[in-house]
Amino acid sequence: MNVAVVGAGAVGVTAAHDLAAAGASVTLYDRDEPGSGSSGRAAGVLYDAYAEDVDAELGARSMERFREFSGTGGFEFHECPYVFLAREGDDEVADAIPRSAARMRAHGRPVDAVAPDELAERFPALRTDDVAAAAVAGNAGWTDPASYVGMMTDRATGAGVELRANEPVAVDPDGPGIEAEDGACTDYDAVLVATGAHTKRVLADADVDVPVKPYRVQALTSSVAYDGPMCYDATAGVYFRPHPTGLLGGDGTVPVESDPAEWDRDADGWFLEDLGDALRTRAGYDQEVERAWAGLCTATPDGDPLLGELREDLYVAAGWQGHGFMRAPATGEEIAAQVLGDSDGVPAFDPGRFSGGEEFEIREGMAVERDGS
Repeated sequence: MNVAVVGAGAVGVTAAHDLAAAGASVTLYDRDEPGSGSSGRAAGVLYDAYAEDVDAELGARSMERFREFSGTGGFEFHECPYVFLAREGDDEVADAIPRSAARMRAHGRPVDAVAPDELAERFPALRTDDVAAAAVAGNAGWTDPASYVGMMTDRATGAGVELRANEPVAVDPDGPGIEAEDGACTDYDAVLVATGAHTKRVLADADVDVPVKPYRVQALTSSVAYDGPMCYDATAGVYFRPHPTGLLGGDGTVPVESDPAEWDRDADGWFLEDLGDALRTRAGYDQEVERAWAGLCTATPDGDPLLGELREDLYVAAGWQGHGFMRAPATGEEIAAQVLGDSDGVPAFDPGRFSGGEEFEIREGMAVERDGS
């Protein structure tokens, strides 16, 4: 089987590797270098704490693979618990956290709701006197996303994948094929589009409309040491984790559709100020910004990804709502299995559930659902 994969981010390189390892002949295209898009700007927060069964299953499989790959090719997975919490006065989220934790446990995820005093005892680095509800996910950790993409790219080329970086291409609208900038067309048995924020534009070349919207999120690294857990303060809408230089923190969601060809890659002043306030409140931490940036996430109408066959022999993997990197090992594996005919797909993520013309608002990806889901 001869397969083209368009997009060498975390999902694309994983799928390319898994396809080649299964015996397919694979060509991996990217308009830039591997990991130069959203994957290279991801936060590297990893967990399987999901309340929905399909998300929990994919999250758990990703964690298995992250651990399997750790210690190879310069990639390291760092074990670290993940705390998510709500402040006093944020009653909707505070009520939702224990319900979500119970649903996560029902799917076999090691997540426990904890009282503020227990949280303080377990994690002295966190301030807890204003916490109304909290939970701790034990199967969690962090990594450098670029190191994963680099490691998996090396594994992919070692398995026989032909990498064609810095080569913009279009999808042939007349069948499974790739058209180069000079107009030359190469036929394939199947084409997988895993181009993140560029997905809508790339598929438009093939006369396929998908309801995805890129939007900016922001992060920074700080040079002050931090030795606590990963933490998501749902009330403040920020997260932070340990980082080799000290701390990485972020969110800074801007719920406005961005142009993936022309977007502001620098962090906004309001984000730096808001995150600084949240870090002082939650961890008594005074940030010293080392680097700050904005990346692009991709939203869908229902917050779930598009993962599967769009039309005969044309596949898509996009729309992760900020959770693409942390689920890349499992979703790359799953879409590769679909291309090979070894999986019937994930019904909840079937791209055929949308017509492509849906109107919808962008919402924050890293959030505790108010209804407990």
